Amino acid sequence: MNPDKTLGLYLHIPFCRQKCIYCDFYSLPRREDQMDAYTAALCRRIEALPADGYTVDTVYFGGGTPSFLGAERLTALLEAVFRRCTVSPEAEITLEANPDSAGDPDALARLRRAGFNRISLGMQSADDGELAALGRVHTMGQVRTAVAAARRAGFDSLSLDLIYGLPGQTRARWLENLNAAADLDPNHLSCYGLKAEKNTPLYARRDTLPGDEEQADMYLEAVEFLAGRGYAQYEISNFAKPGRESRHNLKYWTLSEYAGLGPGAHSDFQGVRYAWAKDLEAFLRGKDVFSERQTMGLRDREEEWLMLGARLTHGLDPADYQRRFGRPFTPFVPFLEKCRKAGYAVEAAGRWHLTPQGFLVSNAIIQGLLQVRESLPALPAEPAG
Repeated sequence: MNPDKTLGLYLHIPFCRQKCIYCDFYSLPRREDQMDAYTAALCRRIEALPADGYTVDTVYFGGGTPSFLGAERLTALLEAVFRRCTVSPEAEITLEANPDSAGDPDALARLRRAGFNRISLGMQSADDGELAALGRVHTMGQVRTAVAAARRAGFDSLSLDLIYGLPGQTRARWLENLNAAADLDPNHLSCYGLKAEKNTPLYARRDTLPGDEEQADMYLEAVEFLAGRGYAQYEISNFAKPGRESRHNLKYWTLSEYAGLGPGAHSDFQGVRYAWAKDLEAFLRGKDVFSERQTMGLRDREEEWLMLGARLTHGLDPADYQRRFGRPFTPFVPFLEKCRKAGYAVEAAGRWHLTPQGFLVSNAIIQGLLQVRESLPALPAEPAG
């Protein structure tokens, strides 16, 4: 076996206690009656995974609310992974959890014994009024309880999610939320700007959200505040203590292989990008229905390399570009120099990366990079070797 051939697994758990007003992920509130059937169906998909020759070094249970599934079913799923796959002894195994369903230290201790070693809690806000306005079913008191329970159970890798730009939120309130989260001393934080997606109840209240400029100020304040508390930004929305970056999520941004299972789950596996259809009933019936499927060639990979690399503070490495695509990075440099003069990019250690101000306009910068790419001879469209 080639020890360098690693794989990340993503297991989608589509159940929630209640759907939040801003959520457009595939999740189904209060479907406890289907949890056993779903666990069995997902175990069957795990057992059929073509993972021979790979070492699984990250496993991520996302959703939905995976903790809502309960310790017994989650343990059964992870045991199926261990039976089917060669799992690295140092694998990062993450459970997403909502604080209201992650406060039982006995259940968490069982999960820790099963092999889970990282927990990501959806804190979102430290203010109970803000949480209620979002349709969250937990309180800040439950966040503190869940953090304490996770630590008692032996989880030394803890991440918290926060959302800024909430309805009526002020910059002062956002800073209070940041401070409350940092006081809990997680080793990882994710900070996301609230977006009113058209297919969510929040869209009707979009006029109550802070404007783009105020959200931008909140973002820059988060970068500065968290740096002062020892959290380095490594991706647009993600911050970590040294060495505590999410290894699984980094796979998405560095073109590493990962296989997703469950309705709505995405994969980049064996040269193909694909997504399972958002259809729980089809999945339970054992039907392999996909909403998208694309064999990736060098041309596709080059586009992804530019788009995803620009999200990371590690940035765009010209030497890596040359190695992957067989041509120099130099055509992109004049555009990046313009970005540098505007304060949006820097060159450090031979790599180009965006500044916090650049991350705010990253979509425009990525479009600029792709326009440069369009001026170059097209790379082969056939599958990358």
